[in-house]
Amino acid sequence: MLGSTDIVAFVAITNAEKARGFYEGILGLRFVKDDGFALVFEANGIMVRAAKMKDFKPAQYTVLGWQVSRIDDAVRSLTNLGVKFEIFGFFKQDELGIWTAPTGDKVAWFKDPDGNILSISQHV
Repeated sequence: MLGSTDIVAFVAITNAEKARGFYEGILGLRFVKDDGFALVFEANGIMVRAAKMKDFKPAQYTVLGWQVSRIDDAVRSLTNLGVKFEIFGFFKQDELGIWTAPTGDKVAWFKDPDGNILSISQHV
């Protein structure tokens, strides 16, 4: 039933100004509107709602991720924009923070201003 409809992604935020600067200014999502409850962005045809919360505790897992074709280039570009990639220490990541799965897929993680874990990945 829902397999042929558009998905809407959600992420919780506490500071709309910082979130807009990050999601629009750094990640390059297109800002659509502030509807009072959320900042609404568009990411390649997908609606991303940054829901305004008074308080929340970020999840300890990835809440949003983007698939890229050249992860090394994407990590370098985001790093140049001030994004810090996470090194977790419980599996081997390269000097850029990229983990390579046994399948050959690659993932790198970073956080938004509210501490939400986001990722970029390259799949084989």
